[in-house]
Amino acid sequence: MNKTLSILTLFLCLSFTGFAQENICFSPRIKTMQVKVNGEWGTPSVMLLSAGHYVEISFDDLQASYQRYTYTITHCNADWSQSDLLVNEYMTGFSRQRIDDYEPAIGTEMHYQHYKLLLPNEDTQLLVSGNYRINIFKDNEEEPIAQACFSIIEPRVGVNMEVTTNTDIDTYDRHQQVSFSVNYSGYKVSNPVSDFKYIVKQNRRWDTHVENLSPTQMQVNKLIFNHNRSLIFPAGNEYRRMEILDEYVPTMHVESMEYVDEYYHATIMTDEQRTMYLFDKDQNGRFYVRNADNEDNDTESDYFLTHFTLQMPKVPGGEVYLFGDLTNNRVDEAYKMEYNLIDHQYELITPLKQGSYNYMYLFQREGETIGVTEPCEGDFHQTENEYEVYVYHRPFGTRYDKLIGFQKYNYPE
Repeated sequence: MNKTLSILTLFLCLSFTGFAQENICFSPRIKTMQVKVNGEWGTPSVMLLSAGHYVEISFDDLQASYQRYTYTITHCNADWSQSDLLVNEYMTGFSRQRIDDYEPAIGTEMHYQHYKLLLPNEDTQLLVSGNYRINIFKDNEEEPIAQACFSIIEPRVGVNMEVTTNTDIDTYDRHQQVSFSVNYSGYKVSNPVSDFKYIVKQNRRWDTHVENLSPTQMQVNKLIFNHNRSLIFPAGNEYRRMEILDEYVPTMHVESMEYVDEYYHATIMTDEQRTMYLFDKDQNGRFYVRNADNEDNDTESDYFLTHFTLQMPKVPGGEVYLFGDLTNNRVDEAYKMEYNLIDHQYELITPLKQGSYNYMYLFQREGETIGVTEPCEGDFHQTENEYEVYVYHRPFGTRYDKLIGFQKYNYPE
């Protein structure tokens, strides 16, 4: 077996595990999962509980022939554990249904099928707010091949946010601190201090999320969260950017394009360890599928075996991973870099669909679950980051957490 096929076979034999609010491809055949609200790219996975709003879930299956896929819908609590609601209390329709919207790739070297699911649809209506997990299954198998997550909000409280670089750890150096307030004027709640639950995230990452927060101040109909050490985040650096758009012409941050052993290869320019802040107008880790002609992007964009290289000394005590929306914002074994002792660099080859990508390199210490931007990217207070606050409430006598408040904030504005 030649090297290219060996790499692809190895990738397709890896397995995945996961939890919480994460879009996960458990089967390595499943790639390029996206969750969009109302068809809009780059928006949070939060939609209103009202007519006309919908969530679109799409993914590719890296095989040529059609595969019958089904899905289930699970309502979840604030911590993404399954809620106590019965199926007919949070949705209409059958508990397991088929994904009927699919198309084969057209004119690509790597064959795949593109699948899409819209919710709600003519068979299914969603009835309550909160968190929803979609599990996707192959035929009648019981283990999911992928999961997608989104939330439905019924706005009842106002959320205001701000971010400062003057933190309890350092002043204008390597961290950013989130402060926020919740205004519940006009909303009936028996004990706002204990009844509300909160989730705070940076750049849609679950591994660094913060929960179990208590307000630091109380005012009339308002809870205030400031100077909370739990809400201090490493600032990181701007995401790196690259584009693989054309089969023959290198585009942004691409060194070369080749056609080898039945597949296109894109070699990304060698990245280096960052020791200073580098300004760039990034999209906080997102990617956008498109090809050079920008036509039928979902089915006419090919997959390239993409070569990443990070030149830096080997870091003991852990591993380096490629990271971003392209990895579903997970520190994932499928994207672990191998260290080349001869060339003194980390290396990875992975199939990516044509498009524009943000990415970074994270280091995960042995025995830990959080990826850190040091030592690959550095932490710098100037970095533009995206923060989200979710506010949940379980009224007395109910059996699920309502999502009643949400706010996204970009620092600096």
